[in-house]
Amino acid sequence: MSKTYLLTGGAGFIGRHLSSELLAHGHHVRVLDNLLEQVHGPSPLGLPPEIELIRGDIRDPEAVSAALHGVDGVFHLAAEVGVGQSMYEIARYVGVNDLGTAVLMEQLIARPVERLVIASSMSVYGEGRYVTPDGRPAAGRRSNGRNDLGWDPLLDDVTPLKPVPTDETKEPDLASIYALTKYTQERSCLIVAAAYGFQAVALRLFNVFGPGQALSNPYTGVLANFGSRLLNGQRPLVFEDGQQRRDFVHVRDVATAFRLAMETPGVAGEVFNIGSGHSYTVEAVARMLAKAMRRDRLAPDIMGKARSGDIRHCFADITKARQRLGYRPAHRLEDTLDELAEWISRSTAADRGDHAKRELEQHGLVA
Repeated sequence: MSKTYLLTGGAGFIGRHLSSELLAHGHHVRVLDNLLEQVHGPSPLGLPPEIELIRGDIRDPEAVSAALHGVDGVFHLAAEVGVGQSMYEIARYVGVNDLGTAVLMEQLIARPVERLVIASSMSVYGEGRYVTPDGRPAAGRRSNGRNDLGWDPLLDDVTPLKPVPTDETKEPDLASIYALTKYTQERSCLIVAAAYGFQAVALRLFNVFGPGQALSNPYTGVLANFGSRLLNGQRPLVFEDGQQRRDFVHVRDVATAFRLAMETPGVAGEVFNIGSGHSYTVEAVARMLAKAMRRDRLAPDIMGKARSGDIRHCFADITKARQRLGYRPAHRLEDTLDELAEWISRSTAADRGDHAKRELEQHGLVA
């Protein structure tokens, strides 16, 4: 059955792919987006002509109310994104992410929908799961910077810990303002939906990549940052020693996951990890992309410095999403980098990586 769905922040990277996914399944799509230049550039990428676009701010009750008229469900993607920037543009991140979500929740009380799907983040976990050398679970907290044995978390400041896949039962451990706002978004949606009788599902997204990322925005995905640097003949900037591990999930798999979260019965109130189920070191990913772009000579610049708010290892256990949503990621990083490299090579991007690094240093957030 054809439905009408609202995508807040739907003109962004994930929103455009999700719009295509929904249109392909016969649905009508409406987008509410403020078309912020940091995200979209001076000339925002076009949306399919079938999409109804409302230009407005998620913090504007009138714009949100108008956008909700006649919709069956909402995908809430609108957010400021960036761990580092969130640590000094605090009011901006809290205002858009948390106040914006509060405005949406108040308007949904007046105009309830069948289901709301919220884009949460793996950042809410802080460090991922760890085990001791003999396999016992252990908390993986660390202070920013190196310890006597390197960058990895230690047990009692002595014993190295092994990172393992992180599942949804891990307690949140918020290490940045961005993580705090995403957790507030997630909880607000689930609490209000339960109180007012509509359904909500939260997806904790891991590192999303693919064609269409904002290459000139240095606060978005690491692969977009690397691509922008390489495109401009610069070495990718890698913090710490480059051996931190992450899960990279293709945007088309993420779009499918959102649709499944909207359509699957019996999952209201649930939280799901959406990743690839594979982990990679950040250094390896930088080298893989350089090779795909035929710029192997541009080896990563391993800076040996840590950013405040960063975590060491976190990668997804996607068992729950597989079992409950039928989620099956189909686009592995190593199989799709050529596609990404080709798209980057046809793009133009202002490399602002050094600017972002200087801003972090000026605020004392790199050590």
